[in-house]
Amino acid sequence: MKAKTLEFSPDIADNRRLANLCGPLDQNLRQIEEAFDVKLARRGDVFSVEGPAPAARRALAALEHFWTLSETPLSLDDIQLGLVERRAPRPAPIAPDAGDEAPVLHTRRADLQGRTPRQREYLRNILSHDITFGIGPAGTGKTYLAVACAVDALERDAIQRIVLTRPAVEAGERLGFLPGDLAQKVDPYLRPLYDALYDLLGFERTARMFEKQAIEIAPLAYMRGRTLNNSFIILDEAQNTTPEQMKMFLTRIGFGSRAVVTGDMTQIDLPRGQGSGLIEARRVLRGIRGLAFTEFDSSDVVRHPLVARIVDAYERFANKED
Repeated sequence: MKAKTLEFSPDIADNRRLANLCGPLDQNLRQIEEAFDVKLARRGDVFSVEGPAPAARRALAALEHFWTLSETPLSLDDIQLGLVERRAPRPAPIAPDAGDEAPVLHTRRADLQGRTPRQREYLRNILSHDITFGIGPAGTGKTYLAVACAVDALERDAIQRIVLTRPAVEAGERLGFLPGDLAQKVDPYLRPLYDALYDLLGFERTARMFEKQAIEIAPLAYMRGRTLNNSFIILDEAQNTTPEQMKMFLTRIGFGSRAVVTGDMTQIDLPRGQGSGLIEARRVLRGIRGLAFTEFDSSDVVRHPLVARIVDAYERFANKED
């Protein structure tokens, strides 16, 4: 595709805002460059963007957008999140009463919200269904948003406890014998859930809730025979469950409980030839009332812009091999 060069010059000269926009050593500009795969240069207060016409136009629009926000310093996180929101497809216009407003969650993070239309749909599904499946690639917020909804339910006294579970399957490595009690043995597997709890509740409050058993860790292998009432249950890394484990988990849910199942079907670590419970559940449970499925793709990745491109590259490679 033929390269095109576009220019942007702010309507007012303001060195402070230019510094806020560019970031230290122009790191913000480098992020915009990488996100749109263009070449971005600046001379004084004139920015030039060179690349394929569609990419150059999108990069220029992003540059103009961030200029409007540059009254205050823009961190690398601000740029990356802003690029995610601009990359996500715009939802079709709907009536004001159709419920498209982003759900408000009561957590320590006042700015917590769905960054893409599909993330907002995911939050609405969790709040309005007893069982929700979040399926998609790494970095789409499946686990973090599920934990946020669990914390919100606990803060509103809608539930009595949060139960976190995950299959103990190594990602291509043999961990061998892990010392310690049950909680210490499964800690490495549940670390992403812990990190989300620490972010949303704080370290000390999370520790107190573990002591009071308001938050419980329950390895998937130990769930058989239990009935979980008035709980918010999160099954993470569900692509590594067997069909029998998935059925067992889904039938543990008691009165007043809500469950979220998250997984990435491109990262299955089960032994070769073993079917995934998540893939089977997706096929068997479609259309069952009370259940919701949210399927994410690379446009929902809320991490470094390169992550979305890596996900896309692997998907193209897999499709070519098929």
